[in-house]
Formats: sequence, C-alpha cells, structure tokens
Amino acid sequence: MSQTSNERLREYLAQLPPQSQALLMREFERAIERGEDAVVANFVLEQLRQIVRGSDEPTRPRTDDPARLLFRPLEPFLIEGNFPRRPGQIRRASLLPMWQWLIRDGAPDQAHEFEAALDRARDTETSAAVEAAVRTFQRAAADAIAKLIADGDRRAMARVGGPDVLEDLVPIGSILQGRDAIDTLNGRLPAQFRLFADSQIASVSAALNVPTLQTPQLLPFALSLVMQRLSAPWQIIRLAIKMAASDDEIRVAATPYGVAVSIALHELSYLAAVLRTDIRRGQFDNVSELLKTLHDGVRGLRTELDLRNDSTWGKQLTSIRAEISNALQSEIDSVPGRVRRILRQRADKDISVATRVDSTEVDEAAALIDFVAVCRIYASELAINEVTLRTYSDLQQYVEQSTEALVQSLRSGDLKTRPYRQMQVQAAIRFCELLFGHDYASLMSRAAENAVTGERKSSRAG
Repeated sequence: MSQTSNERLREYLAQLPPQSQALLMREFERAIERGEDAVVANFVLEQLRQIVRGSDEPTRPRTDDPARLLFRPLEPFLIEGNFPRRPGQIRRASLLPMWQWLIRDGAPDQAHEFEAALDRARDTETSAAVEAAVRTFQRAAADAIAKLIADGDRRAMARVGGPDVLEDLVPIGSILQGRDAIDTLNGRLPAQFRLFADSQIASVSAALNVPTLQTPQLLPFALSLVMQRLSAPWQIIRLAIKMAASDDEIRVAATPYGVAVSIALHELSYLAAVLRTDIRRGQFDNVSELLKTLHDGVRGLRTELDLRNDSTWGKQLTSIRAEISNALQSEIDSVPGRVRRILRQRADKDISVATRVDSTEVDEAAALIDFVAVCRIYASELAINEVTLRTYSDLQQYVEQSTEALVQSLRSGDLKTRPYRQMQVQAAIRFCELLFGHDYASLMSRAAENAVTGERKSSRAG
C-alpha cells in the first residue's frame, strides 16, 4: 500500500469506536491463528495496536503480548461464542476492551511501565523480571477495576465497554486480585479425577478451605477448576451435597456451594444446545458421547439431589430434559421416511439404466439408524423412550421385509433394472447390519448373490 493509503486506513481505524476496534482486532487475530490472510491481517493489526497504544512503537509478537500476559490467569475460564455465560466463566471477547480501558483510562501510567519493564526483560531474557512485572500490573489492574466499581460512575463504566464487558468486570478483577490462591489450588489438584468419591471430595474440600476462595466472587471459579478435572463434570454437585451434609435442595442452596448445582445445570443446558445444533447440521460423529454425558448428568442430578418439580433447579432440569427430548424426537421421527425413500420398490417402468441410489443419502440414513440405536440406550432418562422404541421397531420390520422383497426382485428383474435393484439391496444389507447384526447381514448378502447367480443359470438353461 502507498503511504497515502496507509494514512487513509489509519485515519479510518482511528475514527472507529473502541468496541469496533476491539472487534476488528479480535477477528484479525483469529484469522492469523487460522492461517487466513496473514499479510493483510498483520498489517491491519499493527495499525490498530499503534492507535490503541497511541504511539508508533513496534508491535510485540502475540506470544509476548502484554495483554495476554496480564490476562493469563483467566485462560481456564474463558469462553467463546454467544451462549450465556455461567458463574465461573468470562467471555474472551471482554478482554480486549478491558485492556484498552486499562491503558487508556484505568491505569495508563502502570501500563506504560509494564510494557517498558517487558521490553527491558525481553532484552536481558530475564523470565523472573517478566513475572515480577506481570504480577505488579495485575495488582494495579485489579485495583483500577475495584476503584471503578466503587465509584459507580456510569459514564466512566460506559467507556469500558458494553453490558457484557461490564458484567465481566468483577470476575476479571477478582481473579487478578486472587491469582495466588487460584494458582495454589490449581497446583493442588490432580490432572484428572477418575473417581470423585468421599476421599477425593475430602481432599478437594480441604484445598478449597481458603478464605480468599470462599468469597462469592472466587468460589465459582475455584469450582470450575475442580470441574475441569472431573471425568463426569456433573459430579461437582457432590461438593455442594457434602458441604450441606444433605441432599435436600433447600439445604444445599443455603450454602455458598449451592452455586455448584447451578454450574452443573448450566453445563447440561450448554451440551443440550450443542446436541441440537449438531443434529440440525446432520453431524452425528459426537452424538453418542454427548448423549451419554447428558444421560449421566440428568440421572446424576435426579438421583443424588432431592429436587422438587416446582423449584428453580427442578424447573431447569425439566426444561433441559424437554429440550433434549424435542431435539431428538424430531430427528428420530424422520428416520423411517429416509429409509423408505431408499428401499421402496419402484415399478420397472420407472427405472432406467441411468437410475442410481444416492450413496450420500445411504450414508446419511445409516448414520441416522445408528443414531436411533444409540438413543435407545439412553431413552428412558432423556424422555424419548416411547418414540425411540416405536421407531426402532418400525425400522426393523420395514428393513427386514424390504430386504427380502428386494432380494426376490433380483430373481425376476430384467437387465435394465438389475443395477438399480442391486444398489438397493446393498443399501438394505448395510441397514440390516446396523439393525440385526453382522450374521443376519451376511445371510442376506449370500441370498442376494444366490438370487443373481440362480437367475443367470436359469437364463442360460433356457
């Protein structure tokens, strides 16, 4: 680009609102991470960062980016996308507006000193100096956030960002302020809890028994760290039950650890939304795993907690089950029709030499049959028992009858229709393997071969 073009671009970027600048920076950073338009993205990012910093100093690489170093303690709790956040989570999209506010209004002098300290440490390659600079600025950032909240100046808060960013203010400040306690807890937790029984619950309870972690601001994040280590995340409710010394939801909700139940319910709701999206997109690769996680979570909450149907938690769980049921039922209901379109007997006059069975449609139907089979395993807990059993029974009956009829049609079909009939038989045998197992599918495959061979011998004998 010419110098005039550069100036024009920079002037345009400088006129954008801070939130738009933050959005652009985030999107270009993601484009670089995906390997898309790296040259253009790097150039625009350089211009944006210079505008935000208000100087022409060189842009630091992402791996040594001051904002990333500042917000590093937040990494385990960051979420992407538009799904509502729960306690113990922070939107990644809030970080850039927060950084811009800190260097512009919140703690500009400390930010400048922070970047200068990083430059000095980078020149001398002293990691201890980097860590010291990071911790110093984290404390300054936490103090600036606390002051902003205490002042309650709406105009000053509006300069930070939109409602979502403001909602993340307290959590961000709390984690930066309580970083040492979070780091200590992180170090005391194993990489994974294969079991979360009494002994493990006792050790986690002891690790959480720190005044800093017991605050309403930090406890949800501490519980989130624990939940990330659980092989079954819903089991985080066992901590709440342990602390309440009861499974009664009223007593559990009365303790600070009641937030663990809200966290578990939110995770189930999120997984239900993921399941619904995957089904709508026809993506069934992860459905089995999702269904198992949802099934185990719903059953765990229903059996380990004494939930009332008319309580807030009870209504949430009922709503989650209904959402799962609706998402699954609509797809389950569609499967027999998809199979019938492939296997239905067509009149010879409607079949030409060019008529083919769509292999993609067969693959999709096979995936759906497997999907129904998986749903059968978890049907009762997910409130889809009746529709799943009925659909699976209908599929078995129709595929068995259709396969036998199609094999029979190979004995009497003419040469023009045979290729299409054989493709139908191959699809039917594939469906048989899913519904009845390998032995039955092999039996029908041999019957199809014998039908074609027998018809050929009969033609030669004639």
